[in-house]
Amino acid sequence: MSAEHAAARLIDAYARGDTHIAADEVWALEAHLELCRICRDRLSAATAAGAPAVTAVVDAVWADLEPRLAATAPHRRLRPARWPRWLTPTMVPWLATVMSVTLFALLFDLTGTGPGHGPGAGRVPLVLLLAPVLPVLGVAASWSRGLDPACELTASTPRAGLPLVLRRTASVLAVVVPALLACGWVTGVTAGQWLLPCLAFTSSALALGGVVGVTRAAAVLITVWAAVVVAPALATSRTPLVLHTDGLPVWGLILALGTGAVIARKGAYAGPGALR
Repeated sequence: MSAEHAAARLIDAYARGDTHIAADEVWALEAHLELCRICRDRLSAATAAGAPAVTAVVDAVWADLEPRLAATAPHRRLRPARWPRWLTPTMVPWLATVMSVTLFALLFDLTGTGPGHGPGAGRVPLVLLLAPVLPVLGVAASWSRGLDPACELTASTPRAGLPLVLRRTASVLAVVVPALLACGWVTGVTAGQWLLPCLAFTSSALALGGVVGVTRAAAVLITVWAAVVVAPALATSRTPLVLHTDGLPVWGLILALGTGAVIARKGAYAGPGALR
């Protein structure tokens, strides 16, 4: 396939339903057809010439549907919601939940109430403890069979797979990270303490998600973080060692390993089977 249009050989074979076309060529052609009207017209002509049975079936279906569609035409045309292709409305309540947790943590830190702020106790900012794992909730919701009614339909499109997962992950980070930065600025928590762990956790969730599913991976990581880091920190009123600046090189290594694993297993995010 050239940079501008698909090859005639590929379009003809696709119109005939040739099973010898390579899978990557099929996906590339279908993605190209979404954007190129010229190639769609060429495919229509190739189908009419090379697969007249398909054309006859389509014509028969339209001949049966057109009278029914005309009889049931809606009186008022509703304007559909304009959501970006890589965003799903299902993510909105989960992002709202993440933002609510962030605001409650900020409120506890400012008022000196809540866990880890008892009389005579040291100050352990809840914003710092929760910041590394909060985006993982949104990432889990963005690629989940149980939370997105259209997940299988979306996963079957040519542009699904790792690019869509990364776009949705970026949309979550674009919302959550600025809020955490603002809360950290108010409470005196520097981004250097939590931003790299946050990115490392996100990449780890995606890397494990290629094996067990993003939702399950996120649940496991959040549970481990709560048990190993958050609970002891609140009990002792001390900032955990993993959030000291001395541990940043380790978080950088985890981020690099997670990113490498995601890239190496990019095929694991394609198709409905990737949703678990």
